[in-house]
Amino acid sequence: MASAALSLVCNQCGSQLKNMKEAQSHADATGHSDFAESTEAVLQLVCSDCGKPCRSKTEQDLHTQRTGHSQFHDKTAEAAKPMDTEKQMQQIREEEKAAEMPSTSMEIDGAAAEEMVVPQVDAAALQELQDMGFGIERATRALHFSGGSVESAINWVVEHENDANIDEMPKIPKSQDKKPLSKEEAKRKAAELAEKAKRKREEEERAREREREKERVRAGKELLEAKRIEEAQERKRIIELKRQEKLEEQRAREKIKARLEEDKAERRRKMGLPPKDPEEEKKKEEEKKEEVKKPFVPMRPASKAEQMRNVLRTMKQQHKDQDERVKKAFQTLLTYIGNVARAPDEEKYRTIRLTNAAFQDRVGSLGGVPFLELLGFEKDAAGETIKLDRSKVDQTLLNAAGSELNTAITNPFFGVL
Repeated sequence: MASAALSLVCNQCGSQLKNMKEAQSHADATGHSDFAESTEAVLQLVCSDCGKPCRSKTEQDLHTQRTGHSQFHDKTAEAAKPMDTEKQMQQIREEEKAAEMPSTSMEIDGAAAEEMVVPQVDAAALQELQDMGFGIERATRALHFSGGSVESAINWVVEHENDANIDEMPKIPKSQDKKPLSKEEAKRKAAELAEKAKRKREEEERAREREREKERVRAGKELLEAKRIEEAQERKRIIELKRQEKLEEQRAREKIKARLEEDKAERRRKMGLPPKDPEEEKKKEEEKKEEVKKPFVPMRPASKAEQMRNVLRTMKQQHKDQDERVKKAFQTLLTYIGNVARAPDEEKYRTIRLTNAAFQDRVGSLGGVPFLELLGFEKDAAGETIKLDRSKVDQTLLNAAGSELNTAITNPFFGVL
């Protein structure tokens, strides 16, 4: 036994329709007239958030993009019902005729009811039915209520054979009596409807394209704003790092100054002198008075580059009889810095084992560790490794360090004068 039809499919565009009413609306909008029954039910995906039904995966995706709703219930099986196309078509015809039936009541102010006339039908079809043995009344009624074709009229007669008025000539209001469209007129009307539907689809597509363009512009603006905020935060971070460096340098200078004062006071005590030299104190007081008179000109602290240069100069001077070893140490340091600059995210380039024999022989024994510490490298608690944290990688400082090392390697008078 063949499976019952659950939907109709338009053979011209592939649209799937639930019943004859949808097929008729589709035909009116597109001009398509070739439909076939299908045992596949129309997809029914119901949104869990707003209850909107979606009839295809594409419609579901568009709904998700517009609303953000992503949960759907598949109710296809529940909504699917077997189709009786003949019965549905008959209901449509009866509804259309019911809508066209005139009122039997008299017009206002006692005017007479509208004149009733026999509807016009296709003369060739009427003659063919008469030749087949149908009376003119029955044939006219069948052609009028079935849509106009001989085949549909015969089917209508079979279904309505027991109607009491089947052999009565049908009457309709004169204003509703319209001559059936010829094939050329029907074809022209279908073309007009198809053109109208095409223009509507094109307008809808233009509207969707405008919305997509607005979305692209909005997303682009958000991306630019996010990038601007990120760059501003990065600038603030760099400024804060430099401020912290300056504070550290200032505290270091203050500690050194205090230590020198303590050493000086200790030497004076050992010599049996008061902790402070009265003459020196007097001189300092006079200098302070002079400073009050003079405009204050702050001294520029030694930059990191100058400090690194001093470390390299010290290494050269303390091992002036080992030029090749010192040069090798500088080249090793340059390799470490180059690796970090090229791949700052690689932890292996930012971590050095102090206990490594090769490192100690090339760099550690010649006093190169302070140079790395100026770049931000820090020793661990056990003193076995020295590591540069990713957040402290400063490309500008690394470039300055590389420049100082290149000068120390290539300049034959470096550390000599």
